[in-house]
Amino acid sequence: MKKLLAVICGLLFYGSTANADQADLSKIENYLNNLRSLKADFIQMASNGGTAEGKVYISKPSKIRMEYTAPEPLLIVGNGDYIIYHDKELDQITNIDYKDIPATVILTRKIKFDGINLKVSDLYKDSGQTSITVEMPKTPGVKPITLVFDNEPFRLKQWKVIDPQNIEITVSLFEVEQDATLSESLFKFDKNIGKSKSKTQRK
Repeated sequence: MKKLLAVICGLLFYGSTANADQADLSKIENYLNNLRSLKADFIQMASNGGTAEGKVYISKPSKIRMEYTAPEPLLIVGNGDYIIYHDKELDQITNIDYKDIPATVILTRKIKFDGINLKVSDLYKDSGQTSITVEMPKTPGVKPITLVFDNEPFRLKQWKVIDPQNIEITVSLFEVEQDATLSESLFKFDKNIGKSKSKTQRK
C-alpha cells in the first residue's frame, strides 16, 4: 500500500511539474512572439575573460544591430537577409547566414517549442528569473542558446551562446526599452559610419 501511494504521489507531482513547465514555455513563446522591437545597453562577457559593451537594437523579424563601444572595433548588422560582421580594425567584413546563428530564436517572427525545429533541453525558474536552453535539431552545427528572463516584469535580460572556439559568450541587457519605434537606417550597413570617431577614440 505504501509503495502504491508513493507511485501515485510521484505521478501527481510529475503531472503538476509538467503543467508548470508548459505554462512557462507558453509564457516565453507569447513574450517572444509579441515582441516587436527592443533597444538596450549591453555588457558582453566571455568565459576566457574578454569583456565588451555597447548598444543593441532589434526589430522583428530578423533585424539586429549591435554597436560595440570603443576600443572594441566591432559592428554587427542583420538587415533581414544576412548578418554582417564588421571588424573595423581589420576593415574586414563577413556575411553570416541567419540559420547559422542561435539568436534566430530571438529574431524570428514566430516561434514554437515543438521539439522538431526548436527543442528545449533545460528550463529553470526561481522567484526572480526564468531561464531556458534551446537547441535546433535540424541545424546540428548550431549550438544551443540560453535565454534568461526577469519574472517581474517578464522580459528578456540575457542570452548565452557558445562560439565556434567553444567560448561561452554572455550578453546582459540594461536600460531595456521594448516596442520602441526604431529607424530602418539602423539596419542598413555602412562601414564608414562612426569610422573616424572610432579611430579618434583608439588613439
